[in-house]
Amino acid sequence: MTLTFILFNLFLAIILFIDLGIAHKNPHKVTVTESLTWSGIWISLALLFSLGMFFFKGVNAGSQFLTGYIIEKSLSIDNIFLFVLIFRNFQVPKQYQHRVLFWGVIGALLMRLSLILIGSSLIEKYHWILYIFGAFLFITGIKMLLVMDAPPQDLRENIIVRLARKFFPFTDNYQENRFHIMENGKRVFTPLFLVLLLIEFTDLIFAVDSIPAIFAITTDPFIIYTSNAFAIMGLRSLYFALADIIDKFRYLKYGLAIILIFIGAKMLIESWIKISSLIFLGVTVIILGVSILYSLFTKDKLAK
Repeated sequence: MTLTFILFNLFLAIILFIDLGIAHKNPHKVTVTESLTWSGIWISLALLFSLGMFFFKGVNAGSQFLTGYIIEKSLSIDNIFLFVLIFRNFQVPKQYQHRVLFWGVIGALLMRLSLILIGSSLIEKYHWILYIFGAFLFITGIKMLLVMDAPPQDLRENIIVRLARKFFPFTDNYQENRFHIMENGKRVFTPLFLVLLLIEFTDLIFAVDSIPAIFAITTDPFIIYTSNAFAIMGLRSLYFALADIIDKFRYLKYGLAIILIFIGAKMLIESWIKISSLIFLGVTVIILGVSILYSLFTKDKLAK
């Protein structure tokens, strides 16, 4: 791992320590004001980082990072829908949700870094893999459109939950914000650990979609990882800002599906038609903005 990777991860570690070790040392319900403040901090840091990329590495690298960040940030919103479903299914008290998402982020960073390094290595040797990624994203986007109105599943019967309960002992109730306790000299896990497993599994599934998507922008591992990291780090605070109103953005998923189809198509036609990072950025922002505005407009219209 290069020095730039090490320094960037050290920077993330310092911010995470400030986040959990100081700002959220004591479990509490995260307010909208607090979540918006942290969201603003992470977005500001990402924008400052993009300026640094523009200044030190040039317009191409800067636009690639910014496009990658916006795409990953957009696709990460889909995680929030599932986070809400998980927390509702397991009735997780709001004051404990931040700790679950915090450790979920740590696991997500490690998983994504591994996937990025593996993907970059494979593409460097076998460039045709990009076409497989493109076809996968194109099909995934279409499947998302087709199953959009499917009823939500009961995640308490998820295979991950069933396997965990089969191999590990669990308490019936939450034990404050702890993932495990000692009972009669034996380690017993709490339902909060079960929720954490689902959060990690969820991010692994979404990473399989989002990581190939950014390869449509660049194959530079550092740009891919840093844009992913900033998007993921801001995901927790964004969750607390949107959790109670996420149902209002019912057409946002359609926008995300269309973005995946667009990304997949770009990767498939890249050898014949080149689309610049700035054009790609503009199209992504327009699709995302239209889906959000349409969700809000339609909701208000139906309410009248």
